[in-house]
Amino acid sequence: MLDTTTRNLVKATVPVLKEHGVTLTRHFYARMFAHNPELKPIFNQGNQQSGSQQQALAMAVLAYAEHIDSPMVLLPVLTLVANKHVSLGIRAEHYPIVGKHLLASIKEVLGNAASDELLQAWAAAYGQLADVLIAQETAIYAKAATIPGGWTGWRSFVVSKKIVESDEISSFYLKPADGGAVPDYQPGQYISVKVFVPELGIMQPRQYSLSCSPGQEYLRISVKREAEMPGKPAGLVSNVLHRDVQQGAMLDVAPPMGNYVLHEDRDTPVVLISAGVGVTPKLAMLEHLLKQNTPRQIRFLHACRHGGVHAFKQQVREWSQQFAQVKTMTYYEVPRAEDQVAIDYDQQGRLNLQDLSSDFLLADADYYVCGPRAFMQAQITSLRDMGIASDRIHKEAFGSGGFAH
Repeated sequence: MLDTTTRNLVKATVPVLKEHGVTLTRHFYARMFAHNPELKPIFNQGNQQSGSQQQALAMAVLAYAEHIDSPMVLLPVLTLVANKHVSLGIRAEHYPIVGKHLLASIKEVLGNAASDELLQAWAAAYGQLADVLIAQETAIYAKAATIPGGWTGWRSFVVSKKIVESDEISSFYLKPADGGAVPDYQPGQYISVKVFVPELGIMQPRQYSLSCSPGQEYLRISVKREAEMPGKPAGLVSNVLHRDVQQGAMLDVAPPMGNYVLHEDRDTPVVLISAGVGVTPKLAMLEHLLKQNTPRQIRFLHACRHGGVHAFKQQVREWSQQFAQVKTMTYYEVPRAEDQVAIDYDQQGRLNLQDLSSDFLLADADYYVCGPRAFMQAQITSLRDMGIASDRIHKEAFGSGGFAH
């Protein structure tokens, strides 16, 4: 635990971080990559170009300073970060490098305002945070390495199949190139995939949700191809996967990670809410529940623009016809002429939970929400307005500000 003087010095920087946090983190990343360019392949350079990574780090540093008296309040966020770090191969030896450049950036950006006492306080605060994350990550690495079929770092997988699921989404079936076993995982988790990006001249990792239930002889990811636009960095990896990666190709894969998972310790009804490619972890959850012959009632609510981008609609329809406990509701925002009402979709427009009957908004259910950030925020607000307890709402953001799907 940090002493009172140290905590007060860190808290005193909160106003400065609110005003200049992004300037500080932008300087930090530029400095670190200039001095340690070998770290570039670990970080999402698309997010670096867009500025979203700098913004995210600035908010994280601010939150840590604000909660320096009781940093364990941030434990759920730190657990998420630890999973992400392990999926990217970040190790304990990276923390001193980051710390060195962070402290140097504080000095260089704040100038005379960064006294020796302040730098010492932030060094101690950073050390405390690093210790917490390293401890969590060490435990995660150990678990990933010791489960049957497990590993740490990167492992070569071969693309055994590539299937087009919609105009935007393709699935990649991945089998271990070494012929070994595939590890078990929790429905909702993701893997990192690393590919060479010609535009950057380096390898780049991205996280993609596993879109099938565990217990298969393969891992499956279903990737949305992001539109390439001048000056926009989005889609650097997804376009490589869609354009260049075919059956028989080899990919570097990190083990399954993430704490956005199906709660199997509960017998509550399950409501799965998704938009666009946010359907992928929901597929894993739904398939797993059905394979377990669950008696839990399941509702599957999905929104997309139109039938051309509606992936997995036939599979979900077949499951709902086969299993009485599954009911579905699909929204098309702008249906095409060829989209069939009552077969392809049920409602036109955007998904509005408050318009649904109690047959879909089940009492005491657990709600799993996944999709673009604006969609997710709208659904969570609706659920809270309807009195759903926060511990029954589970969320995962895709797109800008979330994982790099």
